[in-house]
Amino acid sequence: MKQELYEKLIQYILENQDRFYRLAYSYTRNQEDALDVVQSAVCRALEAHKSIKNEDAVKTWFYRILINECLTVLKKRKRFLPANDDPGREEAYYEKGYEQDDDLEKELDRLEPDVQGIIKLRFFEELSLKEISCITGLNLNTVKTKLYRGLKQLKENIQEADIWEN
Repeated sequence: MKQELYEKLIQYILENQDRFYRLAYSYTRNQEDALDVVQSAVCRALEAHKSIKNEDAVKTWFYRILINECLTVLKKRKRFLPANDDPGREEAYYEKGYEQDDDLEKELDRLEPDVQGIIKLRFFEELSLKEISCITGLNLNTVKTKLYRGLKQLKENIQEADIWEN
């Protein structure tokens, strides 16, 4: 039973590694950090695979690990913020097939981190609200409220930015 679960986990990871990278990159906005996050999440998942109680929960279980790893990297980065004139500062990385809308990214950044995460999981990763609730550990109604409030705020911010540009 546990060996089958382990094999299923490996298969899931291999089939979805590009999605995991995209999500990690959307949080970290740094190629190396995103790769490190995915690698750490995979290692943690493989080490802790015996803790999965429900075989059908592999997806939400792994996403929770991945997001926690992203948040850990962001917390570490806040402790060691480099100066803006840092010569080693990385240019933006754009992955083929994953074009980013800079305006949308900027407006997403203005939202609270938990709201950003919910919007990214819902629209970039196409997860259901129930799955997002499991991943974040939030009540389903809380996820809905944060999602719709965040979308409303995002829409207002984008409209406001359009007004100022014209």
